[in-house]
Amino acid sequence: MLGFLIAAAAGFLTPQIEGPVAGPIVKTLEGYFQVAPTEKRLIAFMVALLAAAILAAAFDSGSVFGIIIGAILGYFGQRIFNLLKKIIEGRQDAG
Repeated sequence: MLGFLIAAAAGFLTPQIEGPVAGPIVKTLEGYFQVAPTEKRLIAFMVALLAAAILAAAFDSGSVFGIIIGAILGYFGQRIFNLLKKIIEGRQDAG
């Protein structure tokens, strides 16, 4: 369970680490090959997921499946929350 929570936090923090963490990595990689601007967020997600996997392994907590699901839910968490909120509000208005 702890691995899931660590991964969810990593997914949620992906946009915040895009500039300070993924930016220097992209600049380094661009010396060797072209990196599309849309790939910067993906690199940030991969770094966050790697950090989550290392922490989960250090705490001996969570499975690979739990870490992946946690990272995905963390990454899309705000959007999922807003969608559910809109659905619930729509049901309250209809009823």
